[in-house]
Amino acid sequence: MTDVELIEKKLAFIETCVRELRALSRPAAIATDLREERFAAYTLQIAVQAALDVASHIVSDERLGEPETNRQLFDLLVRAGWLAPGLTDTMHRMAGFRNVVVHGYQTLDKAILVDIVSNRLEDLLNFAGAIRQSLAKRAVESAGRPPSGGERPQI
Repeated sequence: MTDVELIEKKLAFIETCVRELRALSRPAAIATDLREERFAAYTLQIAVQAALDVASHIVSDERLGEPETNRQLFDLLVRAGWLAPGLTDTMHRMAGFRNVVVHGYQTLDKAILVDIVSNRLEDLLNFAGAIRQSLAKRAVESAGRPPSGGERPQI
């Protein structure tokens, strides 16, 4: 069973990162200010990593499959009804961005960083909201199930 408390902590962390980026980052300065670039890139990296952690935890605990890549985590969540299909492409791109930052596969495109900070932070909040909604739905569904293990309900 999915550890709801752990998931909630990770979702709150994502929201904190978005709040900090909105309050503290200066997208117009990313192209010329190394400190600004690194703050934005690192804060996005840890926010996306938290989303990957959430996805990985759910996929593992719910036995949704064996992903070969981080991107496949989101595909499995869609297939199992945890995320709407519209979020998959967005989260794939976020995972790809995180890989560029973490592994240095290529030079970080500052224009992409500026675009994410300026226009795409809501995508991370949409992910958090979708997971919360799925957790709530599953809590309601499991509350209506009869007890397992042969226990009889109290009357």
